[in-house]
Amino acid sequence: MSVFKYAIALTGGIATGKSSAAKLFGAWGFDIIDLDTVAHRTLDEQQEKISELFGATCITGGRVDRKALGKQVFADTEKRKKLEALLHPLIRQEAVKKAHILDAFGTPYLVDIPLFFELHSYPITRSIVVYTPREIQLQRLMQRDGYSMQEATQRIDAQMNIETKKQQATFVIDNSGDLAQLERECRRVRGLIQSSET
Repeated sequence: MSVFKYAIALTGGIATGKSSAAKLFGAWGFDIIDLDTVAHRTLDEQQEKISELFGATCITGGRVDRKALGKQVFADTEKRKKLEALLHPLIRQEAVKKAHILDAFGTPYLVDIPLFFELHSYPITRSIVVYTPREIQLQRLMQRDGYSMQEATQRIDAQMNIETKKQQATFVIDNSGDLAQLERECRRVRGLIQSSET
């Protein structure tokens, strides 16, 4: 059996509400491989290499200071590529391990992959994009993380345009409104996934 056979990629852009959607699907019993969590753990495991590549200022209290590292890699494309080359193969290894276990159940599960369309690293045929227009995305990111307009723009521009992702998605969850709208949209997509399995 091919790995990721029953997987559906859950993706979107930074601050479009992907984590909130994942929580709802998780509460409804969907198994989720959260590559953000895997990435954070991998980052800390690779702190020596991070220090070597990006400087000791990126390590605070025995952990990777993600804000300090982010400042460097989002301002410099070459540095971002170096970080991705280090992390992505390790993250993928972990994802494959988990997917083998979940595929055995023969039911749909989600793989939360922030850079699904950018990386083309996962042979997953169906995807959910959590969508919000760029202006709202910018506002939410500045509000949530306290970034300046320039910092927020750099982070959004480091990813594929959200409109392009929306066009490539199998399912779109529109999260341009409030939490009640997000829940309605997630329920609708859950229904579509379940009816496609029968």
